[in-house]
Amino acid sequence: MSAKVGTDISSKSVLMDLYVSALRIRMTEEEISKRYSQNRMRCPTHLSIGQEGVAAAVGLVLSKEDFAVSTHRAHAHYLGKGGDLKAMIAEIYGKKTGCSGGHGGSMHLSDLACGFMGSTSIVGNSIPIGVGLGLSIQLNRTNQVSCVFFGDGSVEEGAFYEAANFAAVRKLPVLFICENNFFSVYSPLSVRQPPERKIHEMVRAIGVRSDVGDGNDTLGVYRSVSKTVADMRNGGGPFFWEFYTYRHFEHCGPNLDDDLGYRPREEVQAWLDRDPVLKLQEELISSGTERKELTDIKTTVAHEIEDAFDFAEKSEFPEMAESYRSEYK
Repeated sequence: MSAKVGTDISSKSVLMDLYVSALRIRMTEEEISKRYSQNRMRCPTHLSIGQEGVAAAVGLVLSKEDFAVSTHRAHAHYLGKGGDLKAMIAEIYGKKTGCSGGHGGSMHLSDLACGFMGSTSIVGNSIPIGVGLGLSIQLNRTNQVSCVFFGDGSVEEGAFYEAANFAAVRKLPVLFICENNFFSVYSPLSVRQPPERKIHEMVRAIGVRSDVGDGNDTLGVYRSVSKTVADMRNGGGPFFWEFYTYRHFEHCGPNLDDDLGYRPREEVQAWLDRDPVLKLQEELISSGTERKELTDIKTTVAHEIEDAFDFAEKSEFPEMAESYRSEYK
């Protein structure tokens, strides 16, 4: 399912597209969580459960030809951008049918077929790459956009400031998407940045236009980013969106970690009450969608996910010699 910037962004079809995308991400990662203890996914995994709204919305705005890069929490961005579910699960299983040939695992997804140019485990490491892709767009005079997904912790890396400054100087078509979930592992913003600082305001001072929004309002994110991308395609230059969001699971791994006490119970519950997937479901029901239709969609997505895991299980591991095929020497 896809929608272009020119589509009526208040239409029920767009709302449905957003719901299906966010639901696919949610149900896929819930299945990863459920199966992880089987010890067949031999790599760390960072789940985006709770943060699906931003990935679904931005992915729907971007075209197949646009570029996207991400960080360690990349499943949602890859799927939202139109990535192949079977190829992603196979990659997490380390199989040769994976999108990175089974060599990358959960944190290193790449798929040129959908414009997903890579993700990396190093915090902030993909930001300069995304800006470099923006430079290639400018040099080649194409009408693409380069989208860079990252978390609030990445803006504390020097690479971010250098990349953002270069994007501003060259007026590159780079869409910075900061998913601010307020934590870097267990450390809240309050111990990492001064209390009066707003990330989007800081970035604006660098010379990059910026704004802030509610990452759990998926349709709102879609509307805002649609306008931004349309402007960027007309030469508007880089833009930085900070979206407030919240991960439901632990920083790294398949489990909940609320027993650790680093997040107040009231805070966690407040975000659970604003679940982006449930919010989309409620909006669809309010717009006249029958509950049976939503149930049928869940059944279809569940079958798709089951097929993807079955595909991964039956796929072969890559040969040892293939591990060195793309190595720089």
